[in-house]
Amino acid sequence: MLMRNLMLTCAVLAAVGLSSCRFVPTAEVEAARKGGGSAQGEAAFNPDKMVDDMWDAKVVPYLTAKAGPFAAVRDLARSSPDEAGRKYGFRPAEGSAPWTLVVKAEGRIVEANTESRAATIGVDIDGDGKSDLTVQIGPALRGTALRDSLDFVSFNAFTNQIDYAQFGKAFNQRVNRTLLQALPRDKLVGRDVTVLGAYPLDSAGQAPLVTPAQITVGPSR
Repeated sequence: MLMRNLMLTCAVLAAVGLSSCRFVPTAEVEAARKGGGSAQGEAAFNPDKMVDDMWDAKVVPYLTAKAGPFAAVRDLARSSPDEAGRKYGFRPAEGSAPWTLVVKAEGRIVEANTESRAATIGVDIDGDGKSDLTVQIGPALRGTALRDSLDFVSFNAFTNQIDYAQFGKAFNQRVNRTLLQALPRDKLVGRDVTVLGAYPLDSAGQAPLVTPAQITVGPSR
């Protein structure tokens, strides 16, 4: 009799516990995150807002302070990549990601490739008429150099790889929306240009592909 009463009590408690719970399907959680709402108290993940909120307060001041003149960064990276990375860049302590270097450059546009969405300009910084660095001007921007250059951003702060990738993409989208869309696309060759941006250090020795955080293009000549 005692055993029967115990079993009945357990069953009642289990029923009460289940009645107070609500199972939230994964699809509902994802829909809430994408739609800017929340599910069961979960804050919506909004990478564009995250980037907008930190851009002026943290990102630009950090890049401005970290950046070195392009020629100095390039030359040091050739002789001592790790020293250049520690001085002018960042890479996570874990994993095998390359250094991402932050540079500022002034020069003249000697090449302009604007036929594709991944448009670029080649910039000559020493007056020899040859391109020393390639700058992305979009609208499609390759890579996540701006995100990867920041020492206050950690992969571990994100729920998963997808969120981390979307956060990196949000930097590119902001740059294109607020900066690159206003750039001229015609008669670029011969114009002066100033750039603050970042690029991954390629072990194969490829020419730097800089993603700009700031860029100013002078008048046509």
